[in-house]
Amino acid sequence: MSASAWTTPAELVTQVQRLWDRGEVLRAGIQGEALFPKQLRLRRPTARDLGERFDEVRRWIRALEEGSREHGYVLEFDEVDHRQLGTNQVPGRVLIPTEAAALRIIGKTRAAERFRALREQTVAVLPVLADWMGARPLKVLEHEAHWDGFVLVLQWFARRPRSGLYRRQLEIEGVDTKFIETHRQVLADLLELVLPAEDLEQGSSFDRRFGLREKPALVRFRILDESQHLHGLSDLSVPATELAKLELGVEDIIVTENEVNGLALLPRPRTLVVFGQGYALEKLGEIPWLATRRLFYWGDIDTHGFAMLDRFRGHFPRAQSLLMDRATFLAHRPMWVTEKTPSTESLTRLTEPENALHRELLRGTWGERLRLEQERIGFGWVREALEKLGAR
Repeated sequence: MSASAWTTPAELVTQVQRLWDRGEVLRAGIQGEALFPKQLRLRRPTARDLGERFDEVRRWIRALEEGSREHGYVLEFDEVDHRQLGTNQVPGRVLIPTEAAALRIIGKTRAAERFRALREQTVAVLPVLADWMGARPLKVLEHEAHWDGFVLVLQWFARRPRSGLYRRQLEIEGVDTKFIETHRQVLADLLELVLPAEDLEQGSSFDRRFGLREKPALVRFRILDESQHLHGLSDLSVPATELAKLELGVEDIIVTENEVNGLALLPRPRTLVVFGQGYALEKLGEIPWLATRRLFYWGDIDTHGFAMLDRFRGHFPRAQSLLMDRATFLAHRPMWVTEKTPSTESLTRLTEPENALHRELLRGTWGERLRLEQERIGFGWVREALEKLGAR
């Protein structure tokens, strides 16, 4: 083994630093684990090295001894008998005797003190966080500068669950809306622990989950029948909850994903066009009266378009697809483009013709990963399709 392969004092310090980086030093102290004394890994000279490279071995031992005095680790020696050199004392083990010694070696004594102080102060007012902080000490130190703000936010929510306020309306001393937004993920993890299960709302957004009021989801729509315009207005965006209360005098509703398509559709009696906005279709499910009209969904002819159609039918089972058929697809061969990442979702709400076309796209019947975007369909073809719909 070459001298460069023998463990150096710097490598011993690195081993202790790794214990810190994994959170083991602080976690053991909090959880009562017996981490110390801790034996470090030591690569040392062999008996052959002792005979052939005695001076190098002596320098190595001297370096470890100097490191022991500087850093505070403990060297334990073994007696090694050598035929020519006799009995020699060679380091056999390196021990870190205590947590305090480990912290001194890597210069983390003050950081450990800060963590313990933060944990003690926090647990005094929010005891439910004791285990979380003990298991994630470095996470606490990472956010040390903002921890007091975290505690204030957590206490506010604990006192006012399901407040129904906008985030902007929260009055927490020293904390503003941007603070909550910036640290949203950590606060969410902590609020899941602080708030009782009965005070947690269903939903993935921070505001909904923790009882705040969400920004209203706006639905944009165009009224294609001039006689149905609202005080002369034909193109509007309103919260879904308000549109749910506004039953318009229309019979046909076309939901389209492409904005320009929605703008380009020509006047049509008793017809409303709704801008679907991609996978945000769920908000249309909040408008029950849509299900009482003849409802059409117009999306791209590709795997994602059919996935959105399938999802739309989860809210409106009787919805029909529009211009998402094989005839439209094959008639626009020059307009085909490539779908970057096809969807592999299992779709259960497609009709048999839709299913057949979807399977053909997945199999690459006409080519690999083909798609026809709705805005590439000739407008004359669109006009004819709408005429064929006829009246209700």
